[in-house]
Amino acid sequence: MSLRREHARLPFHSIISVTSNHMAKKPKSPIKPDTRLVTAGRDPQANHGFVNPPVYHASTVLYPTADDQVAHRARYSYGRRGTPTSEALEDALRELDGDGCAGVALLPSGLAAISAALLSVARAGDHVLVPDSVYRPTRNFCNGVFARLGIETTYYDPLIGSGIAKLLKPNTRAVFVEAPGSQSFEMQDIPAIAKVAHEKSAIVLMDNTWATPLYFRAFEKGVDLEIQAGTKYIGGHSDIMFGCVSANAATLPALKDTVYSMGICVGPDDMYLALRGLRTLGVRLARHYQSGLRIAHWLAQRPEVLRVMHPALESDPGHAIWKRDFTGASGLFSIVLKPASEKAAHAFLNELTLFGLGYSWGVFESLAILFDCTEYRTATKWAPGGPSIRFHIGLEDPDDLTADLERGFAALAKAE
Repeated sequence: MSLRREHARLPFHSIISVTSNHMAKKPKSPIKPDTRLVTAGRDPQANHGFVNPPVYHASTVLYPTADDQVAHRARYSYGRRGTPTSEALEDALRELDGDGCAGVALLPSGLAAISAALLSVARAGDHVLVPDSVYRPTRNFCNGVFARLGIETTYYDPLIGSGIAKLLKPNTRAVFVEAPGSQSFEMQDIPAIAKVAHEKSAIVLMDNTWATPLYFRAFEKGVDLEIQAGTKYIGGHSDIMFGCVSANAATLPALKDTVYSMGICVGPDDMYLALRGLRTLGVRLARHYQSGLRIAHWLAQRPEVLRVMHPALESDPGHAIWKRDFTGASGLFSIVLKPASEKAAHAFLNELTLFGLGYSWGVFESLAILFDCTEYRTATKWAPGGPSIRFHIGLEDPDDLTADLERGFAALAKAE
């Protein structure tokens, strides 16, 4: 008997693993975010009792009969269309977002998530609004790909709030928001912007990587498509490239169609690592928040520092919005040094031993970069008054980090 005919004699579920990716035993009462992080996307009973969902390295899916194949009678049809591993991660992310999230698309990087989300809502002849403080690769995408497709982008002052109404055109299809702003940390009034955008039937997209759904409930604040660079806090360990887009019911079909039509998918091992990272996101983010705020306060007292850009500081211009809309902060913020030479700023960074000089953030190690927004800002002017440095505060002991920064400041003074 052929293998195919032998399969035809077996129950279909014995050939293709079918998992619900939900806990077999649901909690009897509403659960809090940290508990949700641990339990979401898990069904040990469907996986022979194993706690974690299996990692499916998959492309081809076999149907038991030709009739099943023609009728598409299968939960899974092809590796790129989904596996038990991808479903587990999507389910977990959707539960984290809570009410308002209808589904999640997985992407191989944060920028891929941004690009796919934007492409799912805009077409030739449309107009989109993007904050001047946006993550620079988002700007590059709009200036490059969108421009080639005949989609117009207008950059706006991130502090515009409801005043964005004056920038909306009849063909404005989408408004992009990011809070706080990349590198410069302006706080946007997202509920006010979303209200105005929706009155004109525009879709609101948000890069919510900094706060994650734990500290900013995007859908409750009027966002239609929420984007995260999962490379950062979701992964948390500097070992994956991953992005995701969460959508409401109105925007999910176009998002899923765009991702599928472009042939974009995430490798199974990165999906597994993202799911593993989610389990500890709550405790890691709390430590990043606590340590980051402590070091931000310490830096604000340093004579070498002109100002600290951290929305959770009471002295920050965006603090009131942060306190109203957010329930926490991450470990990422920036400072402006008092006027100093490039040589001195480099001496400060070169002296650091616990802060790596590398891009990305949201991971266990502390990082620092020197930045300057001057050359690409178009709607606002960047004139900080001194060299600007962005820090990501990792999971090291804060006392060790401040001692490292002390040595950096000593090197700065010596270079000057």
